Amino acid sequence: MGDLSQFLGDDQDPAVVLNLVRRVQELLTKAESIQYIGVQKKPIVTLSPDAVVLTNHRFMVVRPKLMGMTFEDHMWREVADVHMSEQLLGATITCTTISGCRSMIDSIPKKQARRIYSYAQEVEERANLARRDMELERLRASAGGVVVHAPATAPPPLPQSPPQQDDPVAVLSKLKKMLEGGLIEQAEFDAKKAEILSRM
Repeated sequence: MGDLSQFLGDDQDPAVVLNLVRRVQELLTKAESIQYIGVQKKPIVTLSPDAVVLTNHRFMVVRPKLMGMTFEDHMWREVADVHMSEQLLGATITCTTISGCRSMIDSIPKKQARRIYSYAQEVEERANLARRDMELERLRASAGGVVVHAPATAPPPLPQSPPQQDDPVAVLSKLKKMLEGGLIEQAEFDAKKAEILSRM
């Protein structure tokens, strides 16, 4: 059966825990394992207390019946909220799913209830991170696989030096080549040549 001490550190009833572990282990999937067990402890003697069993995949409420047990289990991805309220002698744990189903178990010893609540908060935090990562992936995919960043601003223009007068001989040489290459007409060449010579 393995070491049960990991489930008995917060004053759980050993006989109840042993029975729960035997039954729950038959229901676990291949990669699933029990993480914590909280056992109801009412002010009056309870021969068959209800229990909360947390696995790495599910939140389970186990309710013993006359001829067996009923299991209310919710995959963590379906859990919207796990709430804890403390009373004088114990605490109540309520698990609410995304679809609005509620599983409630009262008279859980406060220490056990706090451990259940703490584990549920860790799961919720991991789920929020996973959802955020999935949303980022979705945004990347919708952007064509490109990481979306704020638009880059253009670098400021380099300071302009005052315009320099081109060498008239070099300009005339370029114009002559353009004329010979058929890029400008003779009239254009003559007009530009006259303009350059007038500035000299």
